[in-house]
Amino acid sequence: MNAVLQCTQRIREELDLDYVVANAENASDGSGLMPKQFEQLIDSGIDGVTLGDHIFRRKEIIRSLQKSDRIVKPANYPLAAAGRRWTLIKRSGRSPLAIVSIMGRVFMRPVDCPFQALDEVLEEIQPHTDQILVDVHAEATSDKQVLGRYLDGKVTAVLGTHTHVPTADTCLLPGGTAFQCDVGMCGPYDSIIGRDIERVTQTTRTAEPCHFHVATGDVRLCGAIVTSDENGRATEIKRFEQRVTLN
Repeated sequence: MNAVLQCTQRIREELDLDYVVANAENASDGSGLMPKQFEQLIDSGIDGVTLGDHIFRRKEIIRSLQKSDRIVKPANYPLAAAGRRWTLIKRSGRSPLAIVSIMGRVFMRPVDCPFQALDEVLEEIQPHTDQILVDVHAEATSDKQVLGRYLDGKVTAVLGTHTHVPTADTCLLPGGTAFQCDVGMCGPYDSIIGRDIERVTQTTRTAEPCHFHVATGDVRLCGAIVTSDENGRATEIKRFEQRVTLN
């Protein structure tokens, strides 16, 4: 979280990024998102925020989900759940960008059909913009790949989150959609997916529960940079990784 707050504005200026989108479901001490952290992310230069299976880990975020147009819930969560299924973010001189979050179903908590939800959402987005980013929050790479192929040619980019580890499969799919199974986490990589190694190992070996502290070593910002044309077709995708020394 601190690395994102410290570096986002500099990075977006250096790379001349039109939009910066972050999955922030673990921004508050490694689990969930609090309204204060959400507001700090927006103030730091993040344009839009997606979430995932930890969306309601901090119930305080419900008010932000109800009021803000800079944050979305997974589109295949129940319609009655707080939050938007998609949102449109705009910056002067740039084409609007639609943001969608969708959850996979393999090894994940029960959710509604992602394919049906995406069909419904894309129909709603169609009159507003051709630039569409879909965050696929899923455990299995097969889940992410089948959704990427299903969306190929329908959206600009399908970028995966949830497993915290960046994958080396950035590519342009045949229909013009940028894809990566997992863009990785922004956080400490000297860890077990962000948590203190010793404590995770202890619990794994003994089954004795203990609190998993957020680790602090080898902090990196990871993600993907997608370039697209005026029709919303991706023309390039590059993995992004930068080590950070916190102030």
